[in-house]
Amino acid sequence: MTTQDFVVAIPARYAASRLPGKPLRLIGGEPMVLHVARRALAAGAREAWVATDDHRIADALQGSGVQVAMTSPDHASGTDRLAECSRIAGWADDTIVVNLQGDEPFAPADGIACVARTVADSGAGIATLAAPIEDIATLLDPNAVKVVRAGNGDALMFSRAPLPWPRDAFATTRDVMPQGHHWLRHIGIYGYRASALRAFAALPAGALERIESLEQLRALEAGWRIAVALAPSPFPPGVDTPDDLARAERLWQDMEVAGRNG
Repeated sequence: MTTQDFVVAIPARYAASRLPGKPLRLIGGEPMVLHVARRALAAGAREAWVATDDHRIADALQGSGVQVAMTSPDHASGTDRLAECSRIAGWADDTIVVNLQGDEPFAPADGIACVARTVADSGAGIATLAAPIEDIATLLDPNAVKVVRAGNGDALMFSRAPLPWPRDAFATTRDVMPQGHHWLRHIGIYGYRASALRAFAALPAGALERIESLEQLRALEAGWRIAVALAPSPFPPGVDTPDDLARAERLWQDMEVAGRNG
């Protein structure tokens, strides 16, 4: 793909409950949201947009080359915020838009490009990424969302439960990874055609979404395709808590040292 093929949009809400002011928290002396936007540009996006409802975030991005969409403070989700951003930006219906979370300062550039390419190659209105699950703790963790794919790579189901359920193996023990199947963990990055993004935000929440608290189930319940590609490289954990922020600062310092020594 070329730099003309996709844009990246980053929802950035100031009032995060576990880490207030999260987009403006500093990593390496710069706001986290700026690090995220730079990852988008490193992936080859022709534009990086931040969709926010707070002028402090907009002010922090002045002169950075990142474009800002001031959106309503009443949005229930980042997807709703990006749907408004798409209207403000005036993206054509066939524009590929990558929804990159504002707390992913180390999102790998190849993963961002991969989800955009999957939209282009699959013909689906929505695409996302997954990675193999390597340990039993992750398989059983309800915070690690699992995805089941069809033979063509489209999502069949997302769940917080370990799907498919290994009946015979779990009848014996749930202390070790079952053999004979490869489970996939969903990575929360999405690519959309702009028309699909706007239409998705207009859909009412479905029963599956309400039960699992997983927004992507709204699309599956409505009969939409979601193409799922394997992430080409690992996605480091996002930043949700003060401890996560301290870990991110250490990682940044290590990267800076490695860059100077390399």
